[in-house]
Amino acid sequence: MKVRLASVMVKDQEKALQFYTRVLGFVKKRDIPMGEHRWLTVVSPEEPDGAEVVLEPMGFPPAVVFQEALYAAGIPWTAYLTADVDAEYERLRAAGVVFSMPPTAMGPTKLAVLDDTCGNNIQIFQVI
Repeated sequence: MKVRLASVMVKDQEKALQFYTRVLGFVKKRDIPMGEHRWLTVVSPEEPDGAEVVLEPMGFPPAVVFQEALYAAGIPWTAYLTADVDAEYERLRAAGVVFSMPPTAMGPTKLAVLDDTCGNNIQIFQVI
């Protein structure tokens, strides 16, 4: 088995698309109308045929409760690998991204946690 799709629940798909592409640097891969919402995915420009992040609309009420509980507890919804957490942290902070945790070494990794402006804490990490 291989991972090809990973979902991130978002409150506003268009706002999420702008943040994930313009700020984080992902590239839009699929944008298919599905009635009220869209099948909307982004990928790493370094791996355009790699795993896709689905910007999943909040269409299921229990998902809203779950997302809000994770966010309030400071728990990241997901994590993205980077070669240099410190550099990404500085780049993203300069772009106005809010972090709840600055780069912090934890065992064999260094990580930071950011607010994706769509209801999620997102962890970025590197293996050190």
